[in-house]
Amino acid sequence: MRQDHNGLEVLDLSECRALLANAAIGRIVFTDRALPAVQPVGYVFDGEDVVIRTARDGRLAGAVSDAVVAFEVDEFDTAARTGWSVVIVGRARPALSDERIRALKDLTPECRVSGDRDRFITIHPQMISGRRISAEQAASGVTAPDPG
Repeated sequence: MRQDHNGLEVLDLSECRALLANAAIGRIVFTDRALPAVQPVGYVFDGEDVVIRTARDGRLAGAVSDAVVAFEVDEFDTAARTGWSVVIVGRARPALSDERIRALKDLTPECRVSGDRDRFITIHPQMISGRRISAEQAASGVTAPDPG
């Protein structure tokens, strides 16, 4: 097991992809009016790209068109002090062709949020990284780094 300088397990690419494929909610980090913004989103990972379904006239659709963004998924058990996180960085692009949009409609579930979610944004990862803190690491005193 490879560890980073904080003692967290470094996940390999195949494990990062598997975790991306099995989660349903993530956070997209983007720039909105020259400021950093984070928004939780439902998504699917098609094996190559993260696919987000959003409103055509929404803040997210306008802000991320052909922009470099970060996308993060995680799962934590605060009582056990265990968990994992996967981060990708890539260019977000709208799906434009009718063929691609039809394929993405079949791939993505209908949104539970009201309003028309007819815009599809894909993020093709240029960098993928992941970390995990296991029960054994937590028991031995390894903790996630303090963000402050």
